[in-house]
Amino acid sequence: MKFKIALSALALAAAGPAVAEDFSGDAEAGAGVFLQCQTCHVVKDGEGNLLAGAAGMVGPNLYGIAGQPAGSVENFGRYSPAMMAAKDQGLVWTEENLVAYIASPNAFLADFIGDTGIRGSMPIGAPNEAAAANVAAFIASLD
Repeated sequence: MKFKIALSALALAAAGPAVAEDFSGDAEAGAGVFLQCQTCHVVKDGEGNLLAGAAGMVGPNLYGIAGQPAGSVENFGRYSPAMMAAKDQGLVWTEENLVAYIASPNAFLADFIGDTGIRGSMPIGAPNEAAAANVAAFIASLD
């Protein structure tokens, strides 16, 4: 019986969404880098509690995006055509995808979609891949 319970718990943990422990970046360092992101983004939980960011709502709320399909934040209707095309092609915010997108948004979308002329709405990315990994870990840590 104990084996079945342990096996069930393991299966549930493996099937759940990505959490901060799954992300290789430094969430604490990512909090500092996120200060640049808060111009456009917030992280608010389901009850409306502000976990990170300021008043910026040009971009979607980033709460719970780790492991979710791109372009799927409820009550956000201003996704770029590039982001919607990526969603239609099955983009999911895994750690690898999230880090690559944060590092270079337009290059990532162009490569993912296969259209070098396409551009998203996020004009700049993180200063380097390490900073992008840290921001991704920070966002995931707030879930």
